[in-house]
Formats: sequence, C-alpha cells, structure tokens
Amino acid sequence: MNPTEASALIDAKINDLADWRGTTLARVRKLIHQADPDILEEVKWRGVPVWSHAGIVCTGETYKAVVKLTFAKGAALEDPARLFNSSLEGNTRRAIDFREGEKLDEAAFKKLIQAAVALNLAPKRKRSLQ
Repeated sequence: MNPTEASALIDAKINDLADWRGTTLARVRKLIHQADPDILEEVKWRGVPVWSHAGIVCTGETYKAVVKLTFAKGAALEDPARLFNSSLEGNTRRAIDFREGEKLDEAAFKKLIQAAVALNLAPKRKRSLQ
C-alpha cells in the first residue's frame, strides 16, 4: 500500500469514528507530523494506523474508552513529562492512553515523537560476545 492510500484510510477511520476518539486521533496525528514532517503513514494489522521513520515510531489504536498510542521502543525513551501511562511493565513498548476530555502536553508529546525517531535513526550497537 502506498503512503497516499494509507493516509486516505486513516482519514476514513477518523471520519468513521465521528466522536471524541476521531478528534483525538486527528489531533495526535497532526502533532506527529509537526514533530517529524518526514514521518511515513502506514496501515497494518487490520486497519491500525502506524507512523514510521527508519522503523515504527508508534501505532494508533482506538478502543471504546481510549485512543492508545503505542511506541514500539518506548521503554528506551526518556519521558520526563510522564506521558506514558500504559504498558509500563514491558521491556520494549510503552503506550499513552488518551481518555475523553484529557489534556495533552503537546510540546512534550512532540519531543517524545522526535526522541523515538532519533532512536530509530541511531546506529545499531552490536552486542559484544562474552
């Protein structure tokens, strides 16, 4: 699927939600693009929006009570604003659950997106054999 098709599917998903979840997903999508204008939109796993740059940055899932942004390498990211509030026990991923009416520290969110991209772009360190 090309990026234009993926973006159109994400537009349709936002429009189909037609409630606070669509508004929230549209808002975080806009912030993601502001944080990294080179980010690539994809759709995977039965319609889940995915934002990538040199690897997956985050996914955007919608549930009845939350919009969940899961950061693929979230456990490796510094989160001084404590945006991560879900999937905290894992070794790799971290997530932000957005609930209806919650406020978002937009500047901190953009910094988190930028840190995730920087991590994806960083040279991979080889494990030393012991």
